Amino acid sequence: MQLKDKIIVITGASSGIGAVTAQMLGQRGAVPVLLARSAAKLQEAAARIPGQAAWHVCDVQDEEEVARVFGEIVETYGRIDILLNNAGYGKFEAVTEMQTREFEDMMDVNYMGTVRCTKAVLPHMLQRGSGQIVNVASMAGKIGTARSAAYTATKHAVLGFTNALRQELRHSGITVSAVNPGPIATEFFKIADPSGKYEQSVASMIMTPDYVSSQIVRLMEKGKEEVDLPRLAAFGIRLYGLFPRLADKLTYKAMNRK
Repeated sequence: MQLKDKIIVITGASSGIGAVTAQMLGQRGAVPVLLARSAAKLQEAAARIPGQAAWHVCDVQDEEEVARVFGEIVETYGRIDILLNNAGYGKFEAVTEMQTREFEDMMDVNYMGTVRCTKAVLPHMLQRGSGQIVNVASMAGKIGTARSAAYTATKHAVLGFTNALRQELRHSGITVSAVNPGPIATEFFKIADPSGKYEQSVASMIMTPDYVSSQIVRLMEKGKEEVDLPRLAAFGIRLYGLFPRLADKLTYKAMNRK
């Protein structure tokens, strides 16, 4: 797919891979529409995008606001070609330490935010018979690790939703894609790992936002349905799927660094 002139809505676009992906899309002549909660951060992110871009303050936890903002975007441009569901956060704590409310909040942003935005854009894509929905899940959606039960559950939900929706929309003209990255050097860790210990422990495998964003853009251009990052992880995921309990035992120390 040529991305030039495509209207691409990105949630969680004020920083991290959302902001970097928006820049890369702008370089390809697309029209990125940035959504996030902070107007100041959105303005800064939009100012770094070459070419045409737009932004809207939007809280993915607010269903009415999501519906209103997506309606405004469709009214302005006449369509949405691609939706990148990227809004989300994580917090690494043991189940016994984390409050139930924090489980609920994380699920509401990471999973239900994806659902709300997808439902807002889907009728327009179905009417046109084309489009792509890209959901940023995580390696955590495929392999659980200690002290990430709440975050892992949200990404399992995103991945399950993505896979089921893909089947539901077969032959509709709409592509449904999942991006499953491992650790990325972004502000994510300010909430997930304030101590910095986990980020240091995975320093050898942590990915840059530029790399992950380039792979997201490539997935859009190719119309691919899924990508695991880093690439080596895809092989590990296949092995885990074949021997999950054995893999748990063998990789416990390597995987549980939080």
